[in-house]
Amino acid sequence: MKKRTLTPSTLYLALVLLINYLPIVVVVLFSFNDAKLPVAWKGFSLRWYQELARDAALMEALRNSLVLALASSLAAAVIGTLGAIGTMHLRLRAKGVMDYLATLPIMLPEIILGMVFMAYFALLRLPFGMLTLIIAHTSFCIPYVFLMVRARLVGMDKSIEEAARDLGASPVRTFFDITLPLILPAILSGCILSFAMSFDDVVISIFVNGPTLSTLPIKVYTQLRTGVTPEINALCTIILIAVILFRLASAALRRMGGAGSHR
Repeated sequence: MKKRTLTPSTLYLALVLLINYLPIVVVVLFSFNDAKLPVAWKGFSLRWYQELARDAALMEALRNSLVLALASSLAAAVIGTLGAIGTMHLRLRAKGVMDYLATLPIMLPEIILGMVFMAYFALLRLPFGMLTLIIAHTSFCIPYVFLMVRARLVGMDKSIEEAARDLGASPVRTFFDITLPLILPAILSGCILSFAMSFDDVVISIFVNGPTLSTLPIKVYTQLRTGVTPEINALCTIILIAVILFRLASAALRRMGGAGSHR
């Protein structure tokens, strides 16, 4: 029997996996630790999950982050999709410049965007709160949807749309019956990425956040001054489980869709 030897590529892969996933494993492990300080294992306990359920401020911050990320990703999906479709049909020499401007928000440092949004909202005299958060998050989430949809449109066969138009379909009917189903996976991918970026944002949110509203990243950031409690570990574990379940569900739906298309 041939002996298996560890190749450099195998060692490299193991090292990358260890660096990426060991901190996650530690967070999950210490969310069940009975000790308050994550330096020693004191015993298995669900104490911090119970404390998390009783922490009204932390749960409110989580709800605010979910609402903000959902609203921003949906608005970015609509604007980014329309922008990608619109620029694809342009026949201007400045088309490349418009594409560059559409993706500029993801290339600028977040602290610059935060300062710009703060000055702009102050100029408009908008009250800082959920509205300013949604506007700011939508602005930097649009490029993610734009790039995803634009890439799908570039690789799409234009003859399908042309055939629908030749058969008498109106532009609106062609979009909803032909274009939208073909670009829907790209829109969903952009929405998921936008949701994650909005849910995770700290820097821009600090600049445009209101005095009475707090998101989960801001709440965690402000707790760093007094020390992060194991409740954060419990919350991270719950979010991690939710992400894994969502990933498994989406994979199952894709398999079901693929099986249905081959029947």
